Amino acid sequence: MIRFPRVALALSITVAVAAVIGTAVVVSAASAPRDPPGPRLSATAAPGAAGRLQDPTASVAPTVAAGVVPVRVTIPAIGVDSGLEDLALDEQGALLAPRDWDSAGWYSSGVVPGDIGPAVIAGHVDSPTAPAVFARLSSLVDGDGITVGMSDGSSQTFTVTGKIESPKAAFPTSAVYGNVPTSQLRLITCGGVFNRASGHYVDNLIVYASLSPPGP
Repeated sequence: MIRFPRVALALSITVAVAAVIGTAVVVSAASAPRDPPGPRLSATAAPGAAGRLQDPTASVAPTVAAGVVPVRVTIPAIGVDSGLEDLALDEQGALLAPRDWDSAGWYSSGVVPGDIGPAVIAGHVDSPTAPAVFARLSSLVDGDGITVGMSDGSSQTFTVTGKIESPKAAFPTSAVYGNVPTSQLRLITCGGVFNRASGHYVDNLIVYASLSPPGP
């Protein structure tokens, strides 16, 4: 059975950059309070949120062989080429953020990229000293490509279909984790204003993407 984070995705991280970029899957500020090591994404799963093979009656069959997992994500439009950490839940059911500021991570108890359903990849927007792996995530536009390299040497290619910035307090759990009949991908980082009092960004930036059709 696949477990989903039980609190709204809100990866928090701190950074020291002249221009604050955003945290919640990443924060920024040299003089600002910083989260303790191992910042995390929090996410409250909506009732009924499913995982692998969410719709077994769908006409789109899974394309990923059993045991194959994602190991890399590449986003040419924003210069991302990162290995993927396995992200898990903490004791409270919150999704832990990547340990490495410059590495993205995937929710390994959720949907495998390429299978039916919404796979989730998260990353920091900045670190205590510089921009992090998803610093330019907000620059993505519809039509941009995302390639996820798999452990068997294959790859899954997705196309950006939209993005939203949402307050952490009103995280769109259903839209991110809810059942869908096709292979989709969510990229999540922090966004909005950095609250120096709390040491967190106030929003999450979520990019939506769908599996690209096979090439000719």
